[in-house]
Amino acid sequence: MKRKGPKRKASTRKTTAGGLRRLGTEKANSASADLDRKSALDIARIINREDAKVAAAVKGALRPIAQAIDLIATVISEGGRLIYVGTGTSGRIAALDAVECPPTFDVDPRMVQFIIAGGPKALAAAVEADEDSRELGRKAIAKKKPTKKDVVVGIAASGRTPFTIAAIEYARAHGAKTVAVVCNPKSALGRAAHIAIVAEVGAEVVAGSTRMKAGTAQKMILNMLSTGAMARLGYVYGNLMVNLRPKNEKLIERGVGILEKAAGLDHAAAVKFLAAAGGRVPVAMVMAKAGVSRIHAVDALNQSRDRVRQAIALAKFR
Repeated sequence: MKRKGPKRKASTRKTTAGGLRRLGTEKANSASADLDRKSALDIARIINREDAKVAAAVKGALRPIAQAIDLIATVISEGGRLIYVGTGTSGRIAALDAVECPPTFDVDPRMVQFIIAGGPKALAAAVEADEDSRELGRKAIAKKKPTKKDVVVGIAASGRTPFTIAAIEYARAHGAKTVAVVCNPKSALGRAAHIAIVAEVGAEVVAGSTRMKAGTAQKMILNMLSTGAMARLGYVYGNLMVNLRPKNEKLIERGVGILEKAAGLDHAAAVKFLAAAGGRVPVAMVMAKAGVSRIHAVDALNQSRDRVRQAIALAKFR
């Protein structure tokens, strides 16, 4: 009896290792064989050719991406949150997308949040052991208190990261809508979520280095999820970043340019409207497009929850 225990444990390790090796993202890439013997230009060409495959892999997942965009937009419109969960590279990409939403769309930082295994310190240094802990994944998402009003998106190239799977399972059990972003089909994470977004990018230039093509695919998908949802919600005007926060010289000039394009103003008039609006581009847009005062523009924006196109329509009918 004593001899059987170790045998089962060894068998489990072997099965786990074998399962990892079977993943497309873990296989050796014949296109980059002898990479260490190539010139710098050859290395750049090889990586560039492989990177060119990423957009096609993401294209194959557009339908579930669109489903996730609509789901996120619906949840946010009802006062819910988008919460990303990931480990390592996936967690850092999640953090990047989350922290860029407030300055891009002028939304509350609580609207789009992220969880990374190991906490904020993992943004600057690897905390790889934490990704194997289901308990830590559950604890991390439990702190966010997910409900049916939220969408939780789990990101993992392999689709088998215990931390992320546990977080998604916990969120789903507590009523939240769940999405998986993975780079291998038929994954545990994909099965755990309501919607599975699978971008099969294949073998990496450096075998198993999923910060490369897999990471690029994840970044592209998260761009689509957040930007798509915010566009559906009216936090852009046409394709213009109308809700930006002009806090430095570059952004002030960008705000003036947006007013010129969207409101048909010359440079001097755009500068004047922006000043009259207290530096707030959406207020200036409503003032210029609807022909109303700053007070009326602010009121229309408040009523429309900062959706500029709706605010313009409201202000015109005052």
